[in-house]
Amino acid sequence: MTIVELKKMYSKKIPITMATAYDFPSAVHVDLAGIDVVLVGDSLGMVVLGYDTTLPVTFDEILHHCRNHTYASKLAVSRGCKRPLLVGDLPFGSYEISAQEAQRNAYRLLKAATLTSIKLEGADAARLRTVETLVNGGIAVMGHIGLTPQSYSTLGGFRAQGKHAQQAVSLIEQARQLVNAGVFAIVLECVPAEVAKEVTERISVPTIGIGAGMHTSGQVLVYHDLLGMMQHPHHAKVTPKFCKQFSSVGVTINEALKEFRREVRERSFPDLNFSPYKMAAGELEIFKQKLVELDRSSGSSRSDSVSTESEETKVY
Repeated sequence: MTIVELKKMYSKKIPITMATAYDFPSAVHVDLAGIDVVLVGDSLGMVVLGYDTTLPVTFDEILHHCRNHTYASKLAVSRGCKRPLLVGDLPFGSYEISAQEAQRNAYRLLKAATLTSIKLEGADAARLRTVETLVNGGIAVMGHIGLTPQSYSTLGGFRAQGKHAQQAVSLIEQARQLVNAGVFAIVLECVPAEVAKEVTERISVPTIGIGAGMHTSGQVLVYHDLLGMMQHPHHAKVTPKFCKQFSSVGVTINEALKEFRREVRERSFPDLNFSPYKMAAGELEIFKQKLVELDRSSGSSRSDSVSTESEETKVY
């Protein structure tokens, strides 16, 4: 998927699908499902690293999850994704100081991780200058307005935006300014459906909704959320109410782990079906004879070793 192909989908009014992925396995699943756009998002802070917000996520952490640590020149996600357009988040603190610093970090991410484009949040005057600088430097940029999680403290928490008329008008203006600055798409997060519809109809690039109703050009959800992977009570408190869980993968994982633990305790795993390696013909008898010789030469036996080991273990 390229940006040109994405624009063709948009012009034909084909809904665009987008999901996050943070490693090779998730990238493979997203790719096989035929998802159009993959975002290596700073949401990894909350669903992978266990942070309460996205603010602690560092540039190096984003880079780490983009790259395969075994193949430093390859992107972990891109090694799993052959079809989708790849977008990487610029995390909090990596682009706010100056447009030039944002450009340096964007170049670093694109070159090291072989991404297609980057995403950044906001549409104030400074952010618009940053977008223009990036686009003029040959970097494809996806915008993000509405609820911008990196600014949650100044927004008074994770709150929906555009619920009041003036806020809604402001979102339309922000979207138009981002388009003029050169973005190829805009994420609309936690916005009333009727507002997202008006924004979408008044700009010339795709809108990707997340908690923004059905009238956007496409939809995005976080991988772990849509699969129902996170079963920890802490995560349940922060799972957005707009997120539909299309599966209960977390329950399946928990049950599998419990079953593994039970079978190991009962010594029913591994059985013969999962003990596939056999000694070569005739070698077992030779091995047993060598064990006898080994025990004779060392003056010990297997039972002696077990007894000694047991006593040593008690010491610790």
